[in-house]
Amino acid sequence: MQVVWGAQTDRGRVREINEDAFLTDPPLFVVADGMGGYESGEIASAAVVAQFAGAGPRDVTPEWITECLGIANRRIREGAGGGTTATGAALVERDGRPYWLVFNIGDSRVYLSDGSDLRQISVDHSVVQELVDAGKITPERARTHPERHIVTRAVGTAADPRPDFWLVPRELGDRLLLCSDGVTGELDDAAIADALRQPGSAQAVAERIAAGALRAGGRDNITCVVIDVRPSDGESTPVGGEQDRDDTRPRTRGAPG
Repeated sequence: MQVVWGAQTDRGRVREINEDAFLTDPPLFVVADGMGGYESGEIASAAVVAQFAGAGPRDVTPEWITECLGIANRRIREGAGGGTTATGAALVERDGRPYWLVFNIGDSRVYLSDGSDLRQISVDHSVVQELVDAGKITPERARTHPERHIVTRAVGTAADPRPDFWLVPRELGDRLLLCSDGVTGELDDAAIADALRQPGSAQAVAERIAAGALRAGGRDNITCVVIDVRPSDGESTPVGGEQDRDDTRPRTRGAPG
């Protein structure tokens, strides 16, 4: 099998700059959301993406991801400061089988659609997620809760980064979405599921999701990366990118909207 991907980012209708960054550099895909309200959020998110860029054809492991996040954390604290989320997915093999290695710190998210069902793989590190887990509020209430933007883990803090990991079988027909909370703050799961079910290239779907979040309000920076798993076309390289423009290179800044 092979993967093809697309990505779209926008500063939204309210923010003056885009503090999001993303990476599409197989075997690794990453979205980082510089934390609004913190100085130099865009520098922090760029530092995370830069640390992962150029991983090349390597066996990505949880230990390596944690090490990269730790290095980025130190560089952020020693430099301009700031904070950022970090979420991503890597193409890995275990015992000869293909998997997604998903990781997360903060409230950016990873979703998996198989064409019919939508599954949120990552779990937010946020105050409202803790309230939901404790049964104190519903997931619906969490979407409008006044503390919904407060994260409990981030890169750029005094504590060493503690990412969560998930190993998910990679199947033909998978469509993976990595996104910042500028998407999930505007679009509920039903809207995201509908967008991912629509036909079209990964790039077209990424643009559709970003446009939907913008129409819904665009109150935060918007970034999404969409990855499709397709049958191999017989080429010698099993992993490739398919985009309408040159977004396959590592990105450390979002484009102005």
